[in-house]
Amino acid sequence: MTDALLEQLTRLAAQLSEPEQVLALASAAVAALLVIVSAFVRTMIPLRWLAVASNLGFIVYGLTHPAPLMVVLHAVLLPVNLWRVWQMTQLTRRVNASAADAQQLQIWLRPYMRSRRYRAGQIVFSSGDLADRLYFLANGELELPEVGRKLQAGQMFGEIAFFAPDRRRSSSARCLSACTLLSIDEDTFKQLVYQNPDFGLEVVRLIAGRLTDDVRRLQELPAAPAHAAAETSAERPQTAPETSPGTPR
Repeated sequence: MTDALLEQLTRLAAQLSEPEQVLALASAAVAALLVIVSAFVRTMIPLRWLAVASNLGFIVYGLTHPAPLMVVLHAVLLPVNLWRVWQMTQLTRRVNASAADAQQLQIWLRPYMRSRRYRAGQIVFSSGDLADRLYFLANGELELPEVGRKLQAGQMFGEIAFFAPDRRRSSSARCLSACTLLSIDEDTFKQLVYQNPDFGLEVVRLIAGRLTDDVRRLQELPAAPAHAAAETSAERPQTAPETSPGTPR
C-alpha cells in the first residue's frame, strides 16, 4: 500500500512539472469546488452561472489532460446552461419592466400558459370551486355574475382566489360569447418562482396593485349615486308652494 501511494505521489510530481498538467489539475479542482458550492445555492440564476463555470473548468481539464469524453459531456451541457441563464435573465427584465403596468403581466406569462376554447354560455368555474389556475381572456367576452363585472379580451381574472388562503372562488365565470382562455396552473407558477424568486415577488406586487385598484373603485361607488342625486336636485326647477284661497300672498 505504501508503494502504491509513493507511486501516485511520484506520478503527481511528474505531472506538476508540466505546465499543461498543472492547468488541467487546477481547472478540475476549481470546477469540482464550484459543483460543491452549487449544492448550497438556493436561487436558480446563480446556480446556473456556477454550472457554466464548472462546465468551462471541466472542458479545460478534458482538453489538457486529455479526456475526450469529459470534453464532449460538458460541451453539450454548456450551451444548455447558458440558454437557461438567458431565459431567466430575460424573464427578470420583463418582470421589472412591467412592474408599473399590471396589464403587461399576462403578456410575458403567455409562453407558460395553456390555451383552451369555450362555447358561449359555458361555465369556466363556479363560485366556491377550488382555485388551481389563473386565467387570461385572449378573445371573446366573459362575465363574473356575482360581482356584476364583464371582462373583455386582454384582461386577467381568477388571480385573487389563486392566492387566497382558502383557495376558493368568490364568483363564477361564464362566457358570454365564444372565448379563448389562457391559463397557468399552480405547479408551473411554483416552478417559475423557484427558478427566479424575483419573478414571484414582482407578481405579488402586481396582484397587490390590482387589489388596491379594486378597493379604491369600491370605495368610490357609494359617492357616485349621491353626487348624481345632488346634481339632479340642483337642476330640478323650483316651484312655488301652493296656497289656499284665503292665504295672503
